[in-house]
Amino acid sequence: MHGVNAERPRATYPPARTAAARLAVPAGILAAVAAAFAYVGAVDPNEPGHYPACPLLAYTGVYCPGCGGLRSAHALVHGDFAAALRDNAPAVVGCLGFAVLWTVWVVRAARGRPLRIEPGPVPLWAAGALLLVFTVVRNLPFGGWLHP
Repeated sequence: MHGVNAERPRATYPPARTAAARLAVPAGILAAVAAAFAYVGAVDPNEPGHYPACPLLAYTGVYCPGCGGLRSAHALVHGDFAAALRDNAPAVVGCLGFAVLWTVWVVRAARGRPLRIEPGPVPLWAAGALLLVFTVVRNLPFGGWLHP
C-alpha cells in the first residue's frame, strides 16, 4: 500500500490521558515562548549592552541569517510589523510558522491525535536555500536594505 492516497492507521493518544494531560506540553511550550517574548519586549535589543553581540558579525563583519532577530521579535511584541520585517523577515516568517504549527498541535492534542510532521527533503532544502540566499544577499553591497 504505497502511494499518495494510501491510508495510514490513525495513531491516537492512550485513552487514559485526559485532555488536560494532552495539552500540558503545548501549554508549557507556549508559556516558555511567551516568557521569552515578554523579556525581549521589555528589554530593548536596540540599546547596547543588554544582549551579547553576534559572534559572526563581531569577528567578521558578516551578517548571519539570525542577525536582527531580537530586534525583529521586539518590534513584533510592540506591534510594529513593518519594523519586524525590516529587521529580519525570515524571523517573522519563523514566528508565524511557529504560531500556525502550535495551533495545529493544540487542536490535534485536544482531539486526542498526535502531531505528525514529516516534511520531505524538498521543503527542507528549499528553506535552507532561501536562508542561504537571504544571508548572501544581505551581505552584498546592493543588499544593504536587508541589514538589521
